[in-house]
Amino acid sequence: MDRAAFARVLGAVVEGSSWVAERAWEARPFATVASLHQAMVSVVLRATAAEQLVILQAHPDLADRATRAALSENSGTEQAAAGLDRLSETDSARFQHLNAAYREAFGFPFIIAAGRHDVKGILAAFERRLLHSHAHEVEAALAQVAEITRLRLETLVGSPILTTHILDTAHGCPAEGVRIDVSIIDPDGGVRLLKTVSTNADGRTDGPLLAEDELEVGHYEIAFHVGAYFRRQGARTTEPPFLEVVPVRFAVADPHRHYHVPLLVAPWSYTTYRGS
Repeated sequence: MDRAAFARVLGAVVEGSSWVAERAWEARPFATVASLHQAMVSVVLRATAAEQLVILQAHPDLADRATRAALSENSGTEQAAAGLDRLSETDSARFQHLNAAYREAFGFPFIIAAGRHDVKGILAAFERRLLHSHAHEVEAALAQVAEITRLRLETLVGSPILTTHILDTAHGCPAEGVRIDVSIIDPDGGVRLLKTVSTNADGRTDGPLLAEDELEVGHYEIAFHVGAYFRRQGARTTEPPFLEVVPVRFAVADPHRHYHVPLLVAPWSYTTYRGS
């Protein structure tokens, strides 16, 4: 693509700031979506403080009924995914209060990758980040811009990745703080550890288990360390617990597709499936 076509296709990835794509174009070609993302984030981080402020101010307030009709397609989809378009009157009033307090404190709207959180998680982050210094919060907001950019690129380009999500069906909530070991099964049957991560408050990981440049044809294992999680929850179980580690082995036949391997788990049972 020439610069104009590139900016036309990717200009909305960073909210209201198509100039980010225009500058990132200079780093082409991009072998992976991850490298494209890094180029766009680098443009944001190298921008002047005034330009960064323009990026932050381009984002909309969350759950603002007065401006809902004017939301960009991306923002509207992301806020709807978090349930911000169907709040109770109490939660709606709480968002309006927090939006005003945040703008007064920092001079730009509160920014979070809404599609990765629920209403409760967003409100908790809102109140926690209101306590930040201005410099700390600019850094936090730019980190969220980078995460939103990554998610939008993956949606737009269809980046092949491996992801997971753990739901604690005993307590009806996402399972936070679960250790996950991701391994590849070698042809001789050996298990080779690739990485270890933990789930966040949404029961997901902050990034993909494997990115597109890490995913290849082969057999994999995700080991979910659920025993320690249920002990922290005070769940009634045996000692040793019936389920300490849940290993899920599966095969990747097409490394150009997205593989989602979630886990629904209780102290005595679990379910998994090929998600999307």
